[in-house]
Amino acid sequence: MTGHSPQVRRIHPSAEVHAQASVGEGTVIWHSAQVREGACIGAKCVIGRGAYLGVGVRVGDRVKIQNYALIYEPAELEDGVFVGPAVVLTNDRRPRAITAAGAAVTTTDWTPVGVTVRRGASIGAGSVCVAPLVIGRWAMVAAGAVVTRDVPDFALVAGNPAKHVGWVGRAGVRLRELRDTVFQCPRTGQRYQQSGEILEEVGQ
Repeated sequence: MTGHSPQVRRIHPSAEVHAQASVGEGTVIWHSAQVREGACIGAKCVIGRGAYLGVGVRVGDRVKIQNYALIYEPAELEDGVFVGPAVVLTNDRRPRAITAAGAAVTTTDWTPVGVTVRRGASIGAGSVCVAPLVIGRWAMVAAGAVVTRDVPDFALVAGNPAKHVGWVGRAGVRLRELRDTVFQCPRTGQRYQQSGEILEEVGQ
């Protein structure tokens, strides 16, 4: 009887992975990363050195989280997401260390809000995504951007605050405009149709 053996997880001895976290087959977790209780990481992911995944964070399959990225709960990353080095996904819109009365803030004083990153999207190095917001499918956030509102599917955003500066395809290449509202990926030939702030794939 033949078959494929499951891919082995590789967790560096210096990484701190809570016993109540779930790690999928073939996932690699590097030096000094921390994965908190209830976090769920899919198969064939790479979690870089010093990365932090908060309580209950959900990560799909084939996700790459680079060194020192901070993913705070209740963030959710769908399949194929790329998170660059030193990216921060926040979870508190109005952070305070103390209440108006001067007491230390506790978990009962605020409600975490999350960043959702849809399938195939990429977040460039050093970016900050200020929750709550959604980064759409195959979107790309430029390095160093500060994202404060939702990003549409296939959108390229850059700056502080991040602004929509173009469109990218699944290959991550900036799309070329063929004619008004019609775009094409110069690498794959895939065409896209724009309607307002929405871009959708159409036939080649």
